[in-house]
Amino acid sequence: MIPTEHHDPVNARILAVSEDKISGFPREPFQEISRLSGVELPVVLERIRAMVEAGTIRRVRQTLLATNLAEGALVAWKVPGDKLDAAFDFMFREDPFSGHVVIRSTDAKIPGEAYKLWTTLKVPAGQSLDDHCRLLMTLTGAEAYRLMPAKGIFALGVGHVRRKTIEPGDKSEGSARMLKTGVVHLTDHEWRVLMTLKREFAPEEIREPAWVARAKEAGVTLEEFYAVAESLQQRKLLGRFSTFLEHVKPSQTGVRVTRFNALFHWSVPVGREEEVGAQIGRHECLTHCYWREGGPEFNNVNIMAVSHGTEKDRVMQFKAAIDAHLVEAGIPVSYTNVFWGGRSEIKPSEISPFAYKDWHAKHGR
Repeated sequence: MIPTEHHDPVNARILAVSEDKISGFPREPFQEISRLSGVELPVVLERIRAMVEAGTIRRVRQTLLATNLAEGALVAWKVPGDKLDAAFDFMFREDPFSGHVVIRSTDAKIPGEAYKLWTTLKVPAGQSLDDHCRLLMTLTGAEAYRLMPAKGIFALGVGHVRRKTIEPGDKSEGSARMLKTGVVHLTDHEWRVLMTLKREFAPEEIREPAWVARAKEAGVTLEEFYAVAESLQQRKLLGRFSTFLEHVKPSQTGVRVTRFNALFHWSVPVGREEEVGAQIGRHECLTHCYWREGGPEFNNVNIMAVSHGTEKDRVMQFKAAIDAHLVEAGIPVSYTNVFWGGRSEIKPSEISPFAYKDWHAKHGR
């Protein structure tokens, strides 16, 4: 039997690299994982295939910086309690433009606690996030929503296996660099390559060379495929080549990668968001860190970050270390809070303008 749990020593070496260390577009992604992990290529291919088939890895794919390819936002939804589960199911199963779908709660009694359903949303460039949300309100019975587009990105990487060795307060030597958002328009040719490039790898596709069949599918030569992909990378439209662990549900043998998913909120002085986000984004415990405007519904928070852990107290130790760092840096925080993730499903958001047109035609717009 090939070991398929994430904590197997060989698998852990592979995953410590393959989750979030292969930046941009690699021509030989699995060979690069082999090189950086020190695990021979045949073993890398065998183990990743086995983990995909066992469900330990939920997907293998080239990620996109979709904030630069589509209009996007984090959305908090106010949904009546008797419609919450149905709204969750619709967002996950029926709306391909909603990605992460999470029911969140907070330990503190605040106005924002009424917003229990949280999603990420992407719509193609030129389309309206508000229009899509208003239609979703009609389809789900939601009463209100708050759109929170990212104004800047300070941390974006998963690395659950690697983060198991991180201690509270561990951070990079320098400040995090803010990635600005702004939609880049593509030609039809580039879209055709991109849609093929981003598709998940089936187990039988986990091999080297990795991209030959994808180039054929896109109707281009391999060199043309590489040229488009590398052009997209230069324009900061590609994120990383990644294996995504199933971190929401237990494995087939009951092993969990993580149990707690915390969304941290901070309200910091207006005008200092980039400075503060660059300090918060240094902390290695974070999988995401953004400048987003929460508005009055969420006490005007403007920096948000996500951390995962197997113990709730441990997650709070990470947040306490970040808070202490802000105090040491002389950064005032007028409000902070934590929203805890409960029921959760994750899928890549669709960004195709063709799929968007078809979906809205089906649902009556």
